[in-house]
Amino acid sequence: MCRFIAYLGKPIVADELIIKPENSLINQSYHAKEMDEPLNGDGFGLGWYVKSIREEPALFNSITPAWNNINLKYNAGVIQSNCILAHIRAATEGIVSELNAHPFHYKQYLMMHNGGILNFRKIRRDLIYQLSDTYFNWIKGQTDSEHIFALYMQKVAEVGEGSHLPLPALAECFKRTFQDIDALKKKHHLSDPSVYNIVVTDGNRMIITRYSTDPEWESRTLYFAHGKEYVCEGNECRMIRNGNHTGSLLVVSEKLNENTDEWTLVPDNHCLMVEKDLSYELMSLD
Repeated sequence: MCRFIAYLGKPIVADELIIKPENSLINQSYHAKEMDEPLNGDGFGLGWYVKSIREEPALFNSITPAWNNINLKYNAGVIQSNCILAHIRAATEGIVSELNAHPFHYKQYLMMHNGGILNFRKIRRDLIYQLSDTYFNWIKGQTDSEHIFALYMQKVAEVGEGSHLPLPALAECFKRTFQDIDALKKKHHLSDPSVYNIVVTDGNRMIITRYSTDPEWESRTLYFAHGKEYVCEGNECRMIRNGNHTGSLLVVSEKLNENTDEWTLVPDNHCLMVEKDLSYELMSLD
């Protein structure tokens, strides 16, 4: 049910995340190791920022599998950014189309999601009724993920301008988003777990959730690594540590290598909040 990678820090080239690692995102598109179904072949997406040109991100979505897209392999080696999001899709809600491919883009924000709301169509109309015209009209696809993003951005707008809000306030918006969806599920007598592994960024800061309404029954893996610099030498990619200095931070659905000391598991029902200077904090969402 989807895999993703999010990077923030010193500018790197996209193929160092997507192609070069031992357990690269392309490898995960046909042989994911940490999920029951190893195939994520229902398209992919790549988002990145070039702040010297514009605040809004660049976005490349496709319905073809990541392992079989010539343009992705050809261009990943020349896309360089300090903030990169990449996603491979195993479709659950919504047909295979570019409009349903992650990441989703709203103004300067990118969002991607691993998880889902089972039987989402049963609450979709009620969720839409909660949206203002601005966020309802923004939705173009069919996925639960895009609707979650719209509801979340509305919660943020009710508090203030997202780029100026402290990260704990943005985390509280996630809590309210999940609570509203849970109320709709109860109204429609839906009891299956919903899973929200979500990344949202404006290219400067990042907030990441690992959340399940029933983590003992169903959850998704989520790890992060931080250090002085993330480097690739051949097919060996690793995070170089240098005391407490952090110049790069990486969030992944699956570890990119077998160096277990490099990766920290995000606890169930927590969010990881990453500031512009790459300082970070874990916060409970319960």
